[in-house]
Amino acid sequence: MGDAFSRIYPICSGSFKNELVQADGREQVIGFYMPGDILGIDGIGEGHYACNAVALEDCDVCMISFSEFGNISREVRGLQHSFHQLMSREMVRDKDLMLLLGSMRAVERLAAFLLTLSQRFEAKGYSASEFNLRMQRRDVASFLGLTLETVSRLISKLQGDSLIRVRHKHVRILDAAGLRSIIG
Repeated sequence: MGDAFSRIYPICSGSFKNELVQADGREQVIGFYMPGDILGIDGIGEGHYACNAVALEDCDVCMISFSEFGNISREVRGLQHSFHQLMSREMVRDKDLMLLLGSMRAVERLAAFLLTLSQRFEAKGYSASEFNLRMQRRDVASFLGLTLETVSRLISKLQGDSLIRVRHKHVRILDAAGLRSIIG
């Protein structure tokens, strides 16, 4: 956060969270990233990185000079278009997050979060119904604008309603339609 922008970082393996550190030292999680996502694009507009990227597990990333990326994208057909698609998906996710935080009740936020993760895993060729949460519950709480206690209570509620099963960090979605009905 605050460093001069010079590179982008495609994620090859592992997962990250992006967080802002506020003036009083509080950390706010603003996103979760997995293989195929690119870290560092937040620095393109202002010339410096706007947030910290924190690895949630062992990870591999590529470091690509943004100026070199520009040169390569002019030579490799379709690369620039793919990059623009990725940036567009980021903007849509940011818009969805604003809607999530501004208009949904706590249980709706958690259901939407789980369904969004499910869709992201499925789009990357992984299971939509079973996955591991690499982030801690307090990170999920921070991201959703909730307390840790509320997230834990809601996970228990969703399990009790037979919509999900959670064992440690392993999540199994038992009833995706039921989760969608919570959102409305």
